[in-house]
Amino acid sequence: MDNPAASLLQCGIVSSRPPNILLILCDQLRRDCLGVTGHPVVETPHLDRLAQKGVVFTRAYASCPNCIAARSSLWTGLCPSRHGRIGYRDGVPWTYDHMLPQVLTDAGYQTHCVGKTHFFPQRRHGGFQSIELYAGRFPDYPYLRESCVNDYTEWLKEKSGDTCREFDHGLNGAWAAAPSTVPDEWHVNTWTATRGIEFLRRRDDTRPFFLNLSFHRPHTPFDPPQRFWDLYADQPLPPPPVGAWSAVHDREITGPWAWEGRLDPEILDRARRAYLAQIAHIDEQIGRVLHFLETTNHGPTAVVFAADHGDMLGDHHLFQKSFPYEGSAGIPLILAAPDSQEPRKSDAAVVSEDLYPTLLGLAGVPVPRRADGTSLVPILRGGTLERPFVHGEHAPWPGWQGDLGTQFLTDGREKYIWFTESGREQFFDLTRDPEERNDLAEDPQARDRVALWRKRMVAVLAERPGDRLSDGKKLLPGVRLPDVRPSLLTASNPSRRKDPQA
Repeated sequence: MDNPAASLLQCGIVSSRPPNILLILCDQLRRDCLGVTGHPVVETPHLDRLAQKGVVFTRAYASCPNCIAARSSLWTGLCPSRHGRIGYRDGVPWTYDHMLPQVLTDAGYQTHCVGKTHFFPQRRHGGFQSIELYAGRFPDYPYLRESCVNDYTEWLKEKSGDTCREFDHGLNGAWAAAPSTVPDEWHVNTWTATRGIEFLRRRDDTRPFFLNLSFHRPHTPFDPPQRFWDLYADQPLPPPPVGAWSAVHDREITGPWAWEGRLDPEILDRARRAYLAQIAHIDEQIGRVLHFLETTNHGPTAVVFAADHGDMLGDHHLFQKSFPYEGSAGIPLILAAPDSQEPRKSDAAVVSEDLYPTLLGLAGVPVPRRADGTSLVPILRGGTLERPFVHGEHAPWPGWQGDLGTQFLTDGREKYIWFTESGREQFFDLTRDPEERNDLAEDPQARDRVALWRKRMVAVLAERPGDRLSDGKKLLPGVRLPDVRPSLLTASNPSRRKDPQA
């Protein structure tokens, strides 16, 4: 791709180059777990201050709330149905053209990533010129053992003389929590920020940078440094919301990675406090990076903070991700650009794929092909987004039993959920009931609203006739969508791992 911004500079038409872009991405961070979004306990002063320089989106969603699918939407600008990852499956190669890092590289940016990518094969760059990879437990998986190098593990081994390992605490499970056994200065959150600062110190300052700091936490394991564990160990927490509709999930826990069940309140509270402690630690590390940018001369820099998806954390007796509810599908999103208008909050409904045209818009780079996302740059500059609702979905997890295939529509004020196998519906008034305690699908007073949203879902899914979810007149239950479109699979690279621990 030609570099239009560089061409303009060479011709002397503009006097300054495109802004640098810092994308800070967290894994499994709920939208409601920041100070600026109103959490009563967690302290995130650095992100709260970042919000004073731009726009906080209060109704942002993952269009497919799991790690790989949400990141596919971010890096391609495509909705799940078009990029092909409708659920969770590891080991499927990333073969997309025009991924965001590649487009920015082609436009003259120096592109670098520190942290998690979830690309496959694991060392694929996806268009980044360089990557310092955090791979979690992936190198321990049999089909990756010979091919994956975890840069963080190698760095920690060198720093500690091979006496310290990330998972020495032995945590395993969706709610397992304990202080990290790694010293604070070697924790993976600290490493991510430190390596980001080192990139900024050593970068090529003749061109703008695109830096992705991809924090793996607060994804499990819930293992904050000891000092943050201590800060939150005795914090009183409001109880998790439990709606009457969630009685179906009020059952005995079947194992450490169960997706539903009744957990001992003390164990759940410990996990929730550790989760908040991880967020507070990440906020501190983000503060280090922002301070470095503010005290060194790097030129105008746009900062974007987001997450791939959330975590149910026991809400409605549910755990982990993939659910259409606010705890799982709701994501934080803060955009701060050099030319942002006054700080404000936007209630526009936005989704993961919107970040693709937004970051390209910040860079002044044309979108190279049709994208499903919509640029949010006009909102940064005082405009609005005309969009009636957003659509999300998730196919059932392999091995999880239950009515788990979902499609959802929301404008951030109301939410309609349809279960593809059973045809069951849920409807929530998010304005009056933001915690989704009251399912109004069978409420006579909500009948007209449910009918309106059902009609909308019929129209949305009718555009995908091959999925046989809608005939244009009514919804067609009884369909179990694949987690990955067959077109993404090849005989030479079959999926060999389907694991919620990733």
